[in-house]
Amino acid sequence: MTIKFTAEEMRYIASFEGLTGARVRDCIINDFGGNVTFVVNKGDFGMAVGRGGDKVKRARRLIGRGIEVIEYSEDPVEFLKNALLPARVQSVKIVEKGEKKVALVSVELQDKGLAVGRGGKKIQIAKKLAERHHGISDVILI
Repeated sequence: MTIKFTAEEMRYIASFEGLTGARVRDCIINDFGGNVTFVVNKGDFGMAVGRGGDKVKRARRLIGRGIEVIEYSEDPVEFLKNALLPARVQSVKIVEKGEKKVALVSVELQDKGLAVGRGGKKIQIAKKLAERHHGISDVILI
């Protein structure tokens, strides 16, 4: 699946890559919260965040929005675990429902709120990214 970025997303990607040196695979501007989520190549997470989060803080000031960084993985299970951090994921089971792939995700009970996020924002972004990168049409917390 080819991802088409808006001019605004492309500006954010260029700014973030220039500031951090991390390679960005995807960028989502969250409609409700105004945050920007960057998916960086595997191994680039530390470079993107920086020591003590200093690069993310600088990028937040430069872009003027909250920033979330997710490390990419070819493995859909690992990718979903990364997308739902800091929630502690116990298991991810990918099942076929008709023609569609669905991820059933179990998280620690006390972390359910973290996995859902304020206003359902975190789980919605995880669903969108799972679809774009792994063809998973839904992510269900169990």
